[in-house]
Amino acid sequence: MSPCRRTLVDSGIIFLFTCLLIAPLFKMEYGAHWGSIESTFIADARMLREHLLHPAWQALWYCGTRFDYIYPPALRYGTALISLLAGLSTARAYHLYIGFFYALGISGVYLLVYAGSRSRPQAWLASIGTALLSPALMLMENFRNDSPYWVPQRLHVLAVYGEGPHISSLSILGFALAACFVALREWTPRLFAAAGILCAAVVATNFYGATALALFFPILAWATWLEVRRNSVWLRSAAIAAMAYGLCAVWLTPSYLRITALNMRWVAESSKSSSIAIAIGCAVIFGIVTFMIAKSRGIRAWPVFLAGAASFTSIYVLGFHFLDLRVTGDANRLAPEMDMALILLVACCAVSWWKMPRVRILIVILLGAACYPAGQYLAHRRSQLLRAHSIQTRPEFQVAKWMAENLPAARAFPTGSIRYWYNAWYDNEQSDGGSNQGLLNQLLPVAYWQITQGDRADIAIAWLQALGVDAVIVSDKQSEEIYHDYLHPEKFQGALPEVYNDHKGVIIYRVPHRFPGIARVVNRAALTGIGPPQGGVDLETLTRYVSALDQGPDSQPAVVRRGFDVAASVSPGQVVLLQETFDPAWHVYSDGKPLHLQQDPLGFMLVTAPIGLHTMHFQFETPLENRVGGILTLVTCLLAVTLLLARRAFR
Repeated sequence: MSPCRRTLVDSGIIFLFTCLLIAPLFKMEYGAHWGSIESTFIADARMLREHLLHPAWQALWYCGTRFDYIYPPALRYGTALISLLAGLSTARAYHLYIGFFYALGISGVYLLVYAGSRSRPQAWLASIGTALLSPALMLMENFRNDSPYWVPQRLHVLAVYGEGPHISSLSILGFALAACFVALREWTPRLFAAAGILCAAVVATNFYGATALALFFPILAWATWLEVRRNSVWLRSAAIAAMAYGLCAVWLTPSYLRITALNMRWVAESSKSSSIAIAIGCAVIFGIVTFMIAKSRGIRAWPVFLAGAASFTSIYVLGFHFLDLRVTGDANRLAPEMDMALILLVACCAVSWWKMPRVRILIVILLGAACYPAGQYLAHRRSQLLRAHSIQTRPEFQVAKWMAENLPAARAFPTGSIRYWYNAWYDNEQSDGGSNQGLLNQLLPVAYWQITQGDRADIAIAWLQALGVDAVIVSDKQSEEIYHDYLHPEKFQGALPEVYNDHKGVIIYRVPHRFPGIARVVNRAALTGIGPPQGGVDLETLTRYVSALDQGPDSQPAVVRRGFDVAASVSPGQVVLLQETFDPAWHVYSDGKPLHLQQDPLGFMLVTAPIGLHTMHFQFETPLENRVGGILTLVTCLLAVTLLLARRAFR
């Protein structure tokens, strides 16, 4: 059997073995972990399925935001297409998607190790270790306590916390690095194109996977250059990176990166300059040491890559855990990447040192010790892949269903797991969203904190009115809702009318407005001098703003929600306010003529409308950066196809 065919057979066996390990995941529609963030990916895919090909604007989350800003496209489109083509719910399609990639990822480890070492024993040992073990559990006590049955971190965070995109991206990472390892050493058009495509797939699936790629790829390029000492390595590295970006350019725009970095402060601790300096210092030391070794007696790329990958993921994760080193993002999230790097390094050392009798005994002891956590996981492997058998009894479903049937046009304020699942079944609008990714209006997290944590009903109600919220969903400590975000849930009792009570701890209150909906005709003078609220307790500013909305002209605009067509009668000195997030890509037309659009004090859209009764058409027009990115992506796709066919053409 040829080496290529043998490698494919081995990879197939590993894939099937992993499928057996996670078999319940392929049968799952809804899991038993209702606090999991996977709910937001399921909801996102459901909304996308119903608005294919590209919605452009997401009106149901964050008082409106760009659809592209919310999340990289691969998983959301993959899940939506599986759901549509197979006739499955998006929940079932999501679990099929992440299950397939999880199993494929273990095969990717085999291919990566074999590409780097050309050793089948090392590749088998690394892939089995990755499937069954997690060094992070041995190194960090809180991780071990969180996974009492020693379930590997890559599966634990997938099943319990909903890290489907992250782990799917990590699964592709092995294939991407394997292709890069070969493509950097020699010019092979197909592998070069494959490397660029796979790197783009990593980025298009999840940004923590992209962070790992950004960490591993330079180490791989450096290690390869140390071995072959050809400058073409750097040219190929730059070309692979350029191809990967070109394939993502249609959505990975400069403003996307800016918004993502801005929102990072809501989901991760800030970086420290001292930590960044330490990381740079470690990189310089690693480069000097490996260069000196290579200069004196030569060096192989694979061990250098493993040493670098294991060292820097350990510095990133363990440094954060034990020393509070903060380079970027949430370092704990890269524990699965650290696991993979450490296991690959141990596998390399075990196989390389096996011929040394004294070391062989130590290797046998270590492998024997590894049987305990692996055995614990195998004995309880189904414990974290439990299915939910009746979603109808859950408050997440009951509340979403009641709102869809009784207040279908209302903008609501759900919290906790109800917020996560709020759009999994229905197109209900909420002022927040699945997670703090992609939000344009940076006042929303301030409002969320004040409404849920503050003890004053008047300030909370003012925020709700200012955000155009019609109903606030409150869960107390007795409810089955998972997170119980409200510190003082009782503050709304008597202050707002109750419209729903499940008598199990969840109450829905109606928020009063002069007119329903998100459009208002207001006096321009009433808004003069009002700035953004200065913190969550700025009741004076909020009161002035709400008064401008609810004590303005006796004119109720009519809104066609999906098309954002607003019919309003406007008098001199009046403007039209639409409580939808302002974005420069929005344009407004009336009778074919453009109208002046600006941002109001709370980040919504304020239109200078013509006098009299007119219909205003709000259009979200594709931004220039996306149009340019689309051309770049198309050109890169054509180049990638040409390279994939080049081998046949060169014969």
